[in-house]
Amino acid sequence: MTSTSTGTETGQYRAAALRVTGLRRSFPHPGGDVDVLRGLELSVRGGELVTVSGRSGSGKSSLLALLCGFDAPDSGTVLFDGEPIGADTPWTTCAVLPQALGLAGELTIAENVALPLRLRGGARSVDSTAVTARVNALLTELRIDQLGDRYPLEVSFGQQQRAALARAVAARPTVLLTDEPTAHLDAGTTPAVLALLRRCADEGAAVIVATHDAQVHRIADRRVALKEGVLTESGPAVN
Repeated sequence: MTSTSTGTETGQYRAAALRVTGLRRSFPHPGGDVDVLRGLELSVRGGELVTVSGRSGSGKSSLLALLCGFDAPDSGTVLFDGEPIGADTPWTTCAVLPQALGLAGELTIAENVALPLRLRGGARSVDSTAVTARVNALLTELRIDQLGDRYPLEVSFGQQQRAALARAVAARPTVLLTDEPTAHLDAGTTPAVLALLRRCADEGAAVIVATHDAQVHRIADRRVALKEGVLTESGPAVN
């Protein structure tokens, strides 16, 4: 599917927001180290939605962990708008929806979604009215607005997943990474998630989605496949 954004129609994305060069990662194993990523190369521009396919265990989650700084590569570089990733990279630069979700159990759903906004720039600069409006809009869009005052363990895993996605996009990051964002959704809620991911790209973010879901591939501008530690272009998804 080709994006309907102006940038995609003209073929002119912003300068590359994410550039990965020579990324290598191996993990120890009794039978010998396992090479998961082998000199991986990837460039994703602002305004582009790229899906990453690959069999289970191919390294998709490991790749996202390296891109967002959850893990460190053995060698290679990950640059956001030309700057190296660091442990203090803010959510406005790179936000992630991991498979584990990582919602704070002591915060309500609404408080979890608001967290990146409240951390941005320090508490004194936070516009509480704007934060509340942004949170409510995302919860409504993802059909969990009635759950804002509940805690993560009081809602289903699929509802937690949508809350974690709302948290990831709340601060409008330059780079958005999502790991199987539709894995726990039913047919009625998947379209809302797909629409939000597509809009994030249309508004200028570089969006990378690791997924097995053909529906996600269909909204992508480009699809890449991870096999034997390297990425290969699969071309645009076909309706």
